[in-house]
Amino acid sequence: MSPRTPKSPRKAAKPAKSLVKPASPAKQDGSVAVVAFDGISPFHLSVPCMVFGNDFSGADLPRFKLVVCAEKPGTLSTTSGFGISVQKGLGALAKAQTIVVPSWRDAMERPPEALLKALQAAHQRGARIVGLCLGAFVLAEAGLLDGRPATTHWALAGEFAARYPQVRLQPDVLYVDDGDVLTSAGTAAGIDCCLHVLRLDYGAEMANRVARRMVVAPQRQGGQAQYVEQPLPATGAGHRLSAILAWVQKNLDQPHSLDALAARALMSRRSFTRHFRQVTGTTVGQWLTSQRLGLAQRQLESTDRSMEQIALDTGFGSAVSLRQHFAATLGTSPSAYRREFRGV
Repeated sequence: MSPRTPKSPRKAAKPAKSLVKPASPAKQDGSVAVVAFDGISPFHLSVPCMVFGNDFSGADLPRFKLVVCAEKPGTLSTTSGFGISVQKGLGALAKAQTIVVPSWRDAMERPPEALLKALQAAHQRGARIVGLCLGAFVLAEAGLLDGRPATTHWALAGEFAARYPQVRLQPDVLYVDDGDVLTSAGTAAGIDCCLHVLRLDYGAEMANRVARRMVVAPQRQGGQAQYVEQPLPATGAGHRLSAILAWVQKNLDQPHSLDALAARALMSRRSFTRHFRQVTGTTVGQWLTSQRLGLAQRQLESTDRSMEQIALDTGFGSAVSLRQHFAATLGTSPSAYRREFRGV
């Protein structure tokens, strides 16, 4: 994908926006519409279909009302040389709770007015709109990203910034959750974004189950307007640190310092830090917090353990510390999180 000379910024029509930005959506009705188009990449289309349209036999996974639609239903071409049959038109966007634009065929091509108006109408009625990869260009043309943070494929970030200066571009992240509008970086980052949406609605454990079925690393959840700098492999499989990471994940209740972990790996502090960032994309402290929060989420979703017990199990030490980390990273409290996913 080669960057092109950006055109002059164009102003898209602005749909009405809520005065109060909604919190992370919870317990949606499971209706998801994915927008296909002529010249679509099969991989980009498959990402939301795999996450929300999974048909894993016998698996205890959520069932979404998934529909693939297009401006002009029928047989659509793909970038891989074969066609796909799409039966539904844009009318499917009128009822879907979540709408995914998985990409766009050309960043310089303005999407059809019918698609832009359908997205605007869906946003006005409260649907959650997700633009994956170059799908962010479609959302920007519809005016849904004006004044908001967003991201897109790194190779076209410069073009996006020049074309849509009213959007607060975050070029170095995997995805951005701004409540009712989400965008992701290119290709596999769409998986992270879709798993994040699944996690919002059904919790960390359910998202992890889907991730395991897809054989991908489960991306840890953040709060609203979450900016994830890099993917965090769960174990660093195949790397010399894989055993260390696996051991830490089984012993999150214990204190873990950088020096102690470096000594366990038989490395200098500097060498361990460098290898750790190569494997996880982050620092030891950030990775530990992420893993501990993930374990706390799963315990809150699936057990009746007290906040103090969970804090000890996850290495936060006290309920106060647990609440502080939840508020800072997830934008909520442990008790509110438990009520949201268990109704208790």
